[in-house]
Amino acid sequence: MTTSRNVNQEKAMTIIYDALTYDHMGINYDITELISNVLKETYDDSDFYVKEVVIKALLHKEEIIAVIEPNLNKWKFNRLTRLAQAILLLSYAHFYYVKEVDKAVVIDIAVHLSKKFLDEDDYKFVNAVLDKIIL
Repeated sequence: MTTSRNVNQEKAMTIIYDALTYDHMGINYDITELISNVLKETYDDSDFYVKEVVIKALLHKEEIIAVIEPNLNKWKFNRLTRLAQAILLLSYAHFYYVKEVDKAVVIDIAVHLSKKFLDEDDYKFVNAVLDKIIL
């Protein structure tokens, strides 16, 4: 089944959000199960982009947070909503680990996701942070 890139990015954000939630609650999880559950297909049949960006975002989570946090204007990463965290992790991982995309495209995707899932003006914050960290 072919799914649009926008839908896949939204699903990748959801999987990262789920993983962050389990981490926050101190619950172990199987990333292949999270991916399969959200995509509603076996891990092996799941979209390669989704698997790649999710795994790389979670694998490099701490180093990504270390880059993001100094650009949060006196905020701590863990004080952001989990959805904002997921969007920032997804965007950074997409640009630096998956590659094949321009900075403007990554930021546009993040702004779209922010407008859809975060509070009204939070997209401006996400935009500003990504503009500083994606070079």
